[in-house]
Amino acid sequence: MERFCLIFASLNGFLAVAFGAFGAHGLKRKLEAMALAPDESAKILGWVDTGAHYQLVHAAALLALAALWPRLNPGPATLAARGFAWGALIFSLSLYAMALGAPRWFGAITPIGGLGLLVGWASLAWAFSH
Repeated sequence: MERFCLIFASLNGFLAVAFGAFGAHGLKRKLEAMALAPDESAKILGWVDTGAHYQLVHAAALLALAALWPRLNPGPATLAARGFAWGALIFSLSLYAMALGAPRWFGAITPIGGLGLLVGWASLAWAFSH
């Protein structure tokens, strides 16, 4: 499971940096060219910023989880790893998708990822209890 943590930490870190840079540079220019209302552009850029932030934080959480693995109860630690990995992907990718033009109903998917992240944190606390 440590390998799973390291792979997903790397994947989430890569995507966070890639989408964060895209939001700060390419998407910002594209939105300016589209002449959207300033509040609409800010909302779209905020989605990318929020997604990148959460994804990067949980990449770091997965790295810490891998490092702490020998000290943890493996059952809940596995649940924490899966919650962090999949939760970050679902949460962030749904926000990125909306920023890139997916229908706004994709926002209904975002809380599913958030729930995965919450499961990850609660499971991490449980994993320390052995």
